[in-house]
Amino acid sequence: MQARVIMLVDLDYFFAQCEERRNPSLREKPVVVCVYSGRSEDSGAVSTANYVARKYGVTSGIPIFLAKKKLKEKDAVFLPVDHEFYEEVSEKIMKILRSHADLFEQVGIDEAYLDVSQKVKGSLEEAKELAQKIKEEVKAQQKLTCSIGIGPNKLVAKVAADIQKPDGLTIVKPEQVESFLSPLPVSRLIGVGRKTKKRMQTLGIRTIGDLAKYDVQRLIEIFGKKLGTYFHNASIGEDYELVQERGEVESISRISTLKEDTRDLKIILEKTKQLCDEVHAKLVQRELGFKSVGIVAVMTDMSVRSRSKTLENPTNELEVLKKIVKELFEKFLSESELEARRVGVKV
Repeated sequence: MQARVIMLVDLDYFFAQCEERRNPSLREKPVVVCVYSGRSEDSGAVSTANYVARKYGVTSGIPIFLAKKKLKEKDAVFLPVDHEFYEEVSEKIMKILRSHADLFEQVGIDEAYLDVSQKVKGSLEEAKELAQKIKEEVKAQQKLTCSIGIGPNKLVAKVAADIQKPDGLTIVKPEQVESFLSPLPVSRLIGVGRKTKKRMQTLGIRTIGDLAKYDVQRLIEIFGKKLGTYFHNASIGEDYELVQERGEVESISRISTLKEDTRDLKIILEKTKQLCDEVHAKLVQRELGFKSVGIVAVMTDMSVRSRSKTLENPTNELEVLKKIVKELFEKFLSESELEARRVGVKV
């Protein structure tokens, strides 16, 4: 069987880089893109900062007032998030990426997996050339840089993309997976948030290598069967999840800011019912049905989380839409410890 070759393309500090592209005079300055809550001039949090700002300790999720404090006396620029502009740039880049993939899966506004196994005939040398070509095309056509991780599966490609930033390219051969993952902090794995990281530290697990050596049965006892098994498999670089081609589908979505940060399901559902009504009205107007329902939550640390469910048959029932949105948020809130700032619905 031909070896899988998977890429994860990650657009560097995407929102801030879009702003630098729009106004090149910002390039040498600290640029901070913020989600303003509107409660006061400095209330809200940092969404993205460019690398100049990061040197001074400005990171995603910190409060705006703290970022301003860190950048006092510096010629810093603070800008509000401009989702429409970023979406527009993202769509054009995703089109470039899709054209180079056997299978393509967009996982965020600034990230996509590409299965290029057939295209490069399983050769990592050819994959490297293809990655360089993608980087050049994105730079030439959209004036942005991206970092690419290449590995035998999605998990390894994702971790690899984070290794050299910005404008990086990291390739992990199948035989290097263990030695590549082993020394990295356990927080590099998807699913290891602050709480889980602390819990693992109390068990003496600091690196992915420590996790790999830890007894799988104990992990299952501590984290439950699904998570325990996942942590064990992830630590040894095993991941059989396919890159899911989502096809040329169109999406309709609505997103809105909550009055206050919350993880109260009742408050969130009040807001999403309204968003479901708006999405449904758009469907009816255009005589469309939907087959997939998704939710989006922008958390207090500015991370964007999404969940989705695909139906067996298309429908345009409003009640079905509301029911699935409720289920997805119930499940999501049980898995996340953070509060939500913004919530969205997508079909």
